[in-house]
Amino acid sequence: MTTPPPTPPYQQQPPLPYQQQPPPVPHPAYATPPMPPQPHPYGGPVPPGAMPGGATCEVCGAAPAAAVTVRGHQGMLVIMRFLRRQGVFCRPCGTAVFREMQADTLVQGWWGPLSAIITPFILLVNLSARSTLRALPEPTTWGWRPPLDPGKSVMRRPAGLVAAIPLAALALVVLAIPVLFVIGLVAGDDPPEKLSVGSCARNDGSWSAQDLKPEPCGSSGAEFQVTEPGAEGCPAGDYLAYPKYSADGVTTLCLHPVGR
Repeated sequence: MTTPPPTPPYQQQPPLPYQQQPPPVPHPAYATPPMPPQPHPYGGPVPPGAMPGGATCEVCGAAPAAAVTVRGHQGMLVIMRFLRRQGVFCRPCGTAVFREMQADTLVQGWWGPLSAIITPFILLVNLSARSTLRALPEPTTWGWRPPLDPGKSVMRRPAGLVAAIPLAALALVVLAIPVLFVIGLVAGDDPPEKLSVGSCARNDGSWSAQDLKPEPCGSSGAEFQVTEPGAEGCPAGDYLAYPKYSADGVTTLCLHPVGR
């Protein structure tokens, strides 16, 4: 019997290279139309692909926002309390925080001797934060909640009317100081009337604040006769007149009591 020839070993075919199939193209009748931009729940459309760029408000998440510090003060007669609200706010939220702190300080900041001095400085310092907030535009990127309501301006609130009284009193004091200073410079003190040796005078003031006036020697109002000091000064019992009453303004005259 003839033996059949051996069968050659099985040879595995090399794998064919993987070919990625293109995605199926949906039939036009069943294609999903593109979604239009959805309205934002807080009003206004959301720009397609808009993402917050830069700082966002820590209250509502809107942008743009800026870091500001708003301060407050409470006076409680003997003790006092300093307040501060620091954070990153958009324009509406920051304005709401500023107006609330400013209004509370206008009502609560005057009740103490030191607090009445500190409160005006706190109110002025907050104007820097207000300037930063005003430089911000209205939010262009929406956040996760509506922004705070700024409400009425500070001076249109009841707190502004209450604070008008101490603010007016403070303004009067501030204005009165330079006005009185100018009046004092313009008016000044009248120059004293000069005394001469041999004349008589009276003193309408004390000896620590002399107010000497010339008086006729025969008059009942004459209290002193003006004499010139000697080498050793005025005689015992005489008084010294201030140099401003002498003719040259530097010489000291003697005042001898009349009738002695």
